[in-house]
Amino acid sequence: MSLAQRSLAELVGTFWLVFGGCGSAVLSAAFPELGIGFLGVALAFGLTVLTMAFAIGHISGCHLNPAVSVGLCAGGRFPAKELPAYIIAQVIGGIIGAGVLYLIASGKAGFELGGFASNGYGGGEGGHSPGGYSLTAGLITEIVLTFMFLVVILGSTDPRAPKGFAPIA
Repeated sequence: MSLAQRSLAELVGTFWLVFGGCGSAVLSAAFPELGIGFLGVALAFGLTVLTMAFAIGHISGCHLNPAVSVGLCAGGRFPAKELPAYIIAQVIGGIIGAGVLYLIASGKAGFELGGFASNGYGGGEGGHSPGGYSLTAGLITEIVLTFMFLVVILGSTDPRAPKGFAPIA
């Protein structure tokens, strides 16, 4: 596959991740009486990654995230010269996913943009952390979880790992 084809696969995959994962948070998490809550949002993110891993993993590797692409590059499993194309495609895919989600969500009477499925740090007025966690706590969480995510990816895609099970991990 050409770099353009692999990048397009990353764009589509990242679109799906943002649309499905963030879409579950924006449209379904707090739906009165039937909301899917935090667990449902987590499952939606996991299922979008799983479906794309099977759909595009054989095309692009299914990174879906610049941090994953950079981590794979740092681990010697992805060529640095292809990194910019992947990152650009992932960012564009994420923007398109968020844009389509915005068009759907804004079609509801009384829609307010608010945080629009964003997360982050700080509680109270203007904060994006439902638990009110600080920037330091958010940064530590992001670093540790991204590191462990990359350990899982690198381990499950190693040539010595059982074939065909990497998307499940």
